[in-house]
Amino acid sequence: MKHEIIIAGFGGQGVLSMGKILAYAGLMEGMEVTWMPSYGPEQRGGTANVTVILSDERISSPILNEYDVVVVLNQQSLDRFESKVKPGGMLLYDSYGIHTPPTRTDIDVHRIDAMEASFELKNSKGYNMIVLGALLKLRPMVTIDNVLAGLKKSLPERHWNLLPDNEAALRQGQSLV
Repeated sequence: MKHEIIIAGFGGQGVLSMGKILAYAGLMEGMEVTWMPSYGPEQRGGTANVTVILSDERISSPILNEYDVVVVLNQQSLDRFESKVKPGGMLLYDSYGIHTPPTRTDIDVHRIDAMEASFELKNSKGYNMIVLGALLKLRPMVTIDNVLAGLKKSLPERHWNLLPDNEAALRQGQSLV
């Protein structure tokens, strides 16, 4: 099974971290993995996206023109990547800041209110984990246990005290769909 995913939004939303954690989880499950970030010179506030491929077979190239799954966190990313979802694929978007919702009818479209959920949890830094939890509920490509292990691997040890808050955010995201 192969999952070709792009996650896109503004810098500072945790887009690249979300992709890195997903890639670590895939590695821990013995998958072949690519992680290819892309962002402008302004890491915070500019656009950012990350392509992640998880596969049980060798991956020939990390460069993709179409994706099985597109996760968008702002209008600019929705406008750019909605057309890149393969027919029958999935588009997941956070409603916060989206003024023109997706219009395609040949894909599965899922709206979540992740920003509102992060306000309810009083955990704005958990926003990306809420989105990742929703994604993994819809497409369980890796286990939550391996996501948490990937998160621990990507966080400096001084921030391991945040792991329970991030697990709560993942679970909150799963409950949104």
